[in-house]
Amino acid sequence: MRSRQLDPLTRCVCVSVSSLFTENVLAHPCIVFRRQCQVNYHGRCYHLTPFSAVSVMYAITKAQGLKALWKGMGSTFIVHGIALGAEGVISEFTPLPRELPHSWSWKQLAGHLLLKGLTAVVALPFYCASLIETVQSEIVRDESSSGLLDCVREGLTRLLGVGAPHSRRLLPLSYLLLPVAAHAILRYAVAASVQRAVLWLHQRGGKRRPVPSDPLDAYFPELAAAWAGSLAADVLLFPLETALHRLSLQGTRTIIDATDGAEVAGSGGSPLVLPVNTQYDGLADCLHAIRKKEGAAGFYRGFGALLAQYSLHVEKVTKLV
Repeated sequence: MRSRQLDPLTRCVCVSVSSLFTENVLAHPCIVFRRQCQVNYHGRCYHLTPFSAVSVMYAITKAQGLKALWKGMGSTFIVHGIALGAEGVISEFTPLPRELPHSWSWKQLAGHLLLKGLTAVVALPFYCASLIETVQSEIVRDESSSGLLDCVREGLTRLLGVGAPHSRRLLPLSYLLLPVAAHAILRYAVAASVQRAVLWLHQRGGKRRPVPSDPLDAYFPELAAAWAGSLAADVLLFPLETALHRLSLQGTRTIIDATDGAEVAGSGGSPLVLPVNTQYDGLADCLHAIRKKEGAAGFYRGFGALLAQYSLHVEKVTKLV
C-alpha cells in the first residue's frame, strides 16, 4: 500500500531495487540449497518441490545459524563483476558486439553469442571457487582463514595449478570449457527468446488498450518478461547445470551438509556432513551415471529450491506493485 502513495518514478525505482535485492540477496539461500542438492548424489530425498526444500533449509539454519544459507554470497557478487568486466574488455578489443542492434544480422548474433560463451570461460575458475564456498558446510569452514577475496585467490590457484594439492579426481579446466560455454550461450539464448516472446505477446494484446500513463505499468511487463525468460532458461537447463556443478566440484575435497535433514550428532544437534567423492571422466560420463544410478529425477535434485527462489521473487515484487 505504501508504494501506491509514492510518485510513479519513485515506484519504478523501488520495484527495480527490490527486484535486484530479492534476486541477489533474499533468494541466495535457495541458490545455496539448490547447489547442495545438485552435488549430493548420496541424498535419498531429491527435493523436487519447495515444501521439502524449505523444511530442510529451516533445519540447517536452526542448527548452524543464518550464515549457513547465506554463505558464498560475497563471492557470487565477485564472479558477476569478473564476468561483466571480462565481457566489456573482450567486446572492446574484438569485433564481438556486446549489445545487438534493433536490426541485427546472423553474423552479429553469432558474435554476440560467442561473446557470452567466452565470458563464461574467463569466469570459470572463479565460478568454481565460488561454488565451493556456497556448498561447503559451515561445520568444517575455517573462519580464521576465510576472506572476501578467497574466490579470486582460489580461482587463480586452480587456473595456474599451484597452491594446495587437490585430489587426483580433480578435472582439468579444459574438460569444462566447452560445456560451460554451451551452458552460458544456451541460457542466454533461451532467456532472451522467451523474454522477447512475452513482450511481443503483451504488445500485441495491448494494441487495443490506451498507452499507460503510469511508468510502472510500462516497466512491469519488461520485468515480468525477464522473470519468465530467466525461469524458462533455468528449468530447461537444470540437468546440464547439475552435471556442471558436479564436475566443477569433483576432486576439491569439499564437505557439504546432508540435504536429507538434520540429525542429532552428540549434544550439539548438528546436521550430518558428507564428502563429495565423484569419479566422473567428463560431461558425457556424468550424464550417463546420473541417469543410470539416480534416474531421470536425479537431474532435477534441488528443483524445489529453484521454484521457491522464483516464487519469492514474484511475491516480493508484486507487493510493491
